[in-house]
Amino acid sequence: MTAEPATPLLDTVNTPDDLRKLDRASLPQLADELRNELIAAVGQTGGHLGSGLGVVELTVAIHYVFNTPDDRLVWDVGHQAYPHKILTGRRDRIRTLRQGGGLSGFTKRSESPYDPFGAAHSSTSISAALGFAVANKLKDEPGRGIAVIGDGAMSAGMAYEAMNNARQAGNRLVVILNDNDMSIAPPVGGLSAYLARLVSSEQFLSVREFARKVSRRLPGPLHRAAHKADAYARGMVMGGTLFEELGFYYVGPIDGHNLDQLVPILENVRDAHEGPCLVHVVTRKGKGYGPAEASADKYHGVQKFDVVTGEQVKGASGPPSYTGVFANALIAEARADKRVCAITAAMPSGTGLDKFAAEFPDRAFDVGIAEQHAVTFAAGLAAQGMRPFCAIYSTFLQRAYDQVVHDVAIQNLPVRFAIDRAGLVGADGPTHAGSFDVTYLATLPNFVVMAAADEAELAHMTHTAAQHDAGPIAFRYPRGNGVGVEMPSEPQLLEIGKGRIVREGTKVALLSLGTRLAEALKAANALDAKGLSTTVADLRFVKPLDTALIRKLMLSHDVVVTIEEGSIGGLGAHVLTMASDEGLTDPDSAGGGLKIRTMRLPDVFQDHDNPDRQYDDAGLNAPQIVETVLTALRHNSAGVAEARA
Repeated sequence: MTAEPATPLLDTVNTPDDLRKLDRASLPQLADELRNELIAAVGQTGGHLGSGLGVVELTVAIHYVFNTPDDRLVWDVGHQAYPHKILTGRRDRIRTLRQGGGLSGFTKRSESPYDPFGAAHSSTSISAALGFAVANKLKDEPGRGIAVIGDGAMSAGMAYEAMNNARQAGNRLVVILNDNDMSIAPPVGGLSAYLARLVSSEQFLSVREFARKVSRRLPGPLHRAAHKADAYARGMVMGGTLFEELGFYYVGPIDGHNLDQLVPILENVRDAHEGPCLVHVVTRKGKGYGPAEASADKYHGVQKFDVVTGEQVKGASGPPSYTGVFANALIAEARADKRVCAITAAMPSGTGLDKFAAEFPDRAFDVGIAEQHAVTFAAGLAAQGMRPFCAIYSTFLQRAYDQVVHDVAIQNLPVRFAIDRAGLVGADGPTHAGSFDVTYLATLPNFVVMAAADEAELAHMTHTAAQHDAGPIAFRYPRGNGVGVEMPSEPQLLEIGKGRIVREGTKVALLSLGTRLAEALKAANALDAKGLSTTVADLRFVKPLDTALIRKLMLSHDVVVTIEEGSIGGLGAHVLTMASDEGLTDPDSAGGGLKIRTMRLPDVFQDHDNPDRQYDDAGLNAPQIVETVLTALRHNSAGVAEARA
């Protein structure tokens, strides 16, 4: 009689409570099953794979040792949190990752009590975990704050700002440094693992504290010498002097894939009576999946893929991506002008600057996850006569807003801001949407703000920005591919503050900013079919506005509609302010019968979904544009009839 196959361990684990009932010897098997489940799920959905593969054992160990969710576990960025989601009651939904109505690709408070803090921008985890730890301490309640932060995220100053204040948390704060690049780690082997277990043990901590008390009774010079000897010895053996100076007890480096090392060391840390602790764990991004381990980026972010071969599903070939168009246009500018240089904040491939760096390595600067530094560094370059392009996603540029205001705008320095991922971004959801850049930049004196309607316009705007030395200038463009327009053989130098008429009409005027232009043209066709002759203008600039063009259209059309891929306070607000300032909507003015409507992103954070559906939900596709015009006209007719009565 054939024995039935044993039930997979993962099938018995729905929450960390189930996990903590397992025998420690079975944890490696659970980790293997968890890794296979992760690969299978992301193969179907796409998403962030390599980071999660690297922390499978670490995730198992943390939930096994600590009392989550009472111990508050904060994953920095959240790229690596997919295994965590599987172990915390969401395995049955893991194949809905990043799909409309499905699980978020990041941690999200509303999704699970095991996600105590939402994250998608890097380097926030230590601050948040410190907040949890101190709150519990003040309330005299149990529970730690545990932050898992990658070595890349440690390039941001915010991480050190938090660590500098960590003493307030006492032993309630645990920071786990997930070092997956070997960038600050010596070789990991038996000796370092033994030392890590030793220095994290209760016995060692007790002896060390006793030695400290004795040394305090020594004369001043001897006390200082003893303290220095202790720090030097620990720093020489383990590389932890920096963290010790910030007030942390440093343990590591340890092998992040060896549960026989991870579990006892984390248990020692859990039971320690010292202050805040930093555990240095070395992992391998993409661990356990050959194609990921062999990939240059360790399969950081992937499309759907064949699990057996690792081959990613490729979309149909089409127009070039906006990011690629920008990269090629910037390279052309750099070939013609040695003053052109480029800065990115840890996103060289995402912004296309990896291509620029390949040709101009001395003029390309990846400053790490340090947007504030990137902007002020660019300001310094500009002040010294260079022509810097600061290429940062819209959502990440928010992190450097004070530097944009203080170091660039007030000093009127000609920094060029190439703002990728403008508008809605689909599967990455609200944390990565480029909703606010027009609003927060166009309000600043000295700024020029442009938005590309298509890939050809992006080439023109890159060239225009390169030639603009009068002050700061920004141009925005979306994620994904262009619309398929013919690319120019040579880019045009755009006149600052001048838009263009794309289609002539007489009754309705659609004023578009950015890539909603294609939808505006579709709407114009539908309106024309209803007998409503429609003009479509691509304004190109929200600052300075083309007031002459807007005034002309307002005085010659019955309805004017502004359309933009941004929040309230952008194009629509600027156009309404201009119309109000000039009295164009006053009843006794030449434009007294004019109806103005503004179309923009709704005042909500929109969840992740397919971008077309997101824009449909936002009311910014052609059918909604048509309905906005018709509603305005119906309102106008009703108002006229009422006035006559």
